[in-house]
Amino acid sequence: MRRTLGTCYYPEHWPEEIWAEDARRMAEAGLTWIRIGEFAWARLEPSPGDLQFDWLDRAIEVLGQAGLKVVLGTPTATPPRWMADKHPDMFAVDAEGRPRGFGSRRHYCFSHQGYLAESRRITRLLAERYGRNPHVAAWQTDNEYGCHDTTISYSDAARTAFQRWLEVQFNGSIADLNAAWGNIFWSMEYSRFDQIGLPNLTVTEPHPAHVLAFRRFSSDQVVAYNRAQVEILRDHTDVPIAHNYMGRITDFDHYKVGGDLEIASWDSYPLGFLEDRVGADADHQRAYARQGDPDFQAFHHDLYRAVGRGRWWIMEQQPGPVNWAPYNPAPLPGMVRLWSWEAFAHGAEAVCYFRWRQAPFAQEQMHAGLLRPDSKDAPAMAEAQEVARELAEAPEVQPWTAPVALIFDYDAEWAWKTQPHGAGLSYFSLVFDHYKALRRAGLSVDILPSSTRDFTGRKLVLAPGLMHLPQGLKQALAVSGAQVVHGPRSGARDAHFSIPDPLPPALPGLDVTVARVESLRPDMPVPLAGGGAVTGYLEDLEGGAAVMLRTKDAAAVAVCEGSQIYCGGWLDADGLDRLVATACASAGLEVRDLPEGIRCRRTATEEFWFNHTDSDADTPAGHLPPAGLKRLLLG
Repeated sequence: MRRTLGTCYYPEHWPEEIWAEDARRMAEAGLTWIRIGEFAWARLEPSPGDLQFDWLDRAIEVLGQAGLKVVLGTPTATPPRWMADKHPDMFAVDAEGRPRGFGSRRHYCFSHQGYLAESRRITRLLAERYGRNPHVAAWQTDNEYGCHDTTISYSDAARTAFQRWLEVQFNGSIADLNAAWGNIFWSMEYSRFDQIGLPNLTVTEPHPAHVLAFRRFSSDQVVAYNRAQVEILRDHTDVPIAHNYMGRITDFDHYKVGGDLEIASWDSYPLGFLEDRVGADADHQRAYARQGDPDFQAFHHDLYRAVGRGRWWIMEQQPGPVNWAPYNPAPLPGMVRLWSWEAFAHGAEAVCYFRWRQAPFAQEQMHAGLLRPDSKDAPAMAEAQEVARELAEAPEVQPWTAPVALIFDYDAEWAWKTQPHGAGLSYFSLVFDHYKALRRAGLSVDILPSSTRDFTGRKLVLAPGLMHLPQGLKQALAVSGAQVVHGPRSGARDAHFSIPDPLPPALPGLDVTVARVESLRPDMPVPLAGGGAVTGYLEDLEGGAAVMLRTKDAAAVAVCEGSQIYCGGWLDADGLDRLVATACASAGLEVRDLPEGIRCRRTATEEFWFNHTDSDADTPAGHLPPAGLKRLLLG
């Protein structure tokens, strides 16, 4: 697999007389892929039925004649103003019952059948016209599902669809739903499915089983909406289809959406995410303000490699300051090159920079591109060109199975959101903390979905926080031959959010029971004997399994038996480093003591070293300057 570069281009934003010059400069810069069209519905159809595709025909031809490959996006993330007039009830509704409005993007509800029909129609028109175009070498469905909190809608359309969804889930038996949810509590029993509303605007907290079911339904609506477009495209084209996901957007199951696509892609904005989504403290944000968190991008690279079943891209890579975070600094010199190579180290096929030319108008006019608004090169252009030259001499990527795997599950994320049990606690943060500990130990990680049952080639598997732990996964992990780390809250609820009997975690071959749970104030950590602490969440453990980690008061925190470990606490960084070191020793894996901000990643043929700090660093791979990287060929 060859590694390639690209960019995002909006020919409808620029005079047609400069398109050919843009295309020439793109090709000379070493770019291959050009994404277009994903926001162009109003220009393609300025009024209902008035199709204006000629300009897009010419744009694709200009790009193709320059030797560039087009990724064509369906424009359904930005329905035009006339669409809102035609379907005034198409907008998503927030949890407070307020409809979202026109004037930005993603202004639709996934459950609205009229808008679904319009989306199918424009997708079919594009597919019929461009499905066999030799210059259109890939497609993108919509744009950034879930961005701006747009997955979950409390509209009338969503309520009706949710009732139908529940009826299917419970095979038409309202009695089964009442029993599964425990609706005898507070006299919440229903006699018909059409009595069930949406879990918002209740007097106090809504029923957790109701909330979790609504989150599962909302995810399924995204899956169905995406599938509707994919099925049409597949009737007219043989080229791969992708969607561009986002960082820390977890309101829908990306694995299920990805199951209908050939490629997973995501939009990587390291500096914006540091301020907006990482959850780091002020000292960490200041230290990495111009570099981005050392692990956040890598986590998503590994996640979307799993979503894409091995095939994944960066569809939008930050090339300079963005416009949407609380603060928007410029990257440290060299960081655009480092981010690009970091993606390739994790198996990306393509890295596409957002965007070609900075827009001088509208919401993103403060968002940098490869070119300034006056068409002169922006600082990132030189780094992109350097990456292109390096790629020309780099070997092809060979698939590789990492010996360490980490399970990430969207359903577990929804369960934690439904009942976090403590302010600020989330499943994503728990899993990300474990990932960071693995990276600090110099380990390369594969992320896996909870549907995985084959762990061949894995020496260590971590599965923290899987609140519903299916019996099949429990058994597969128990016999996997890998060292397995569970907890906390593993197996704490059944499929419909009730506490199971026997009590959790009920792991085969591991004698441990969670007798009681508590959440901890941020200013009340529980110290561990030997270093580190429990923060956020702590369980009382009973049973005969051997104790690995204790509190200073001698209470068991982590226990082990055979190849399985259960940790009943959310550990701080020092505690997790101890847990990972112990698990690696049992698994026969080497742990490296890496300097602050230094990370490594290997493939079948290469090992990459990255300096995410703004200072020189001495590493096991040698000296690295700020934002420096090294590629070492293996064997």
